[in-house]
Amino acid sequence: MGDLDTAKPLRKIAEAFKELEATINSQSQEVEVAPFSHACSLVSPLFGCLGIAFKFAEVDYVAKVLDLAEASKSIGTLQSLLEKDIQGNSVRKSGSHSRNLLRVKRGLVMVKVLFELILVTEGNSLKGPASKAYEQVFAPHHGWAIRKAVAAGMYALPTKAQLLNNLNEDESSASIQMQSYVAASAPVIMYVEKLFLTRGLGIDW
Repeated sequence: MGDLDTAKPLRKIAEAFKELEATINSQSQEVEVAPFSHACSLVSPLFGCLGIAFKFAEVDYVAKVLDLAEASKSIGTLQSLLEKDIQGNSVRKSGSHSRNLLRVKRGLVMVKVLFELILVTEGNSLKGPASKAYEQVFAPHHGWAIRKAVAAGMYALPTKAQLLNNLNEDESSASIQMQSYVAASAPVIMYVEKLFLTRGLGIDW
């Protein structure tokens, strides 16, 4: 997060996911693990900017993305990654690349839903959008203790103005980049989900 003051994290995220979207839309090549994990790593600072409420998500997400980045040194595509775990009967095992891929995908969905809600919510509070996004994406997979801790942390969220300042954006530029991520991430998320669903693996575990 050290370069947040000088960089444009939202722009980097949007551009990286546009490139992934272009790969998927070309239908001529599979998505490689390396560019996918790199794009996902650019999302990590967003969780940090949201404060204590999403600290658990930041720690978990960063660890899973690092695992995928490490996997990219020996595994070419997301499809190969999944097939390798299927062959090893380890898809659902804790710490497997496939399980981590599904968790990372969930983080991408969380950010997508959060951006969608921020874009249509007036005012300076992030509590409404963040709470709704959490309830929709993460809460169904969390136990009572984590949900309680997140609910308490929602009162310490930054304001929308503080978040945009931390991301080095004004409202207009942030809106453009958020819309760009929402649009570009949708086919990427769908691509990952399809990898699991077409193999009868499900995505709600």
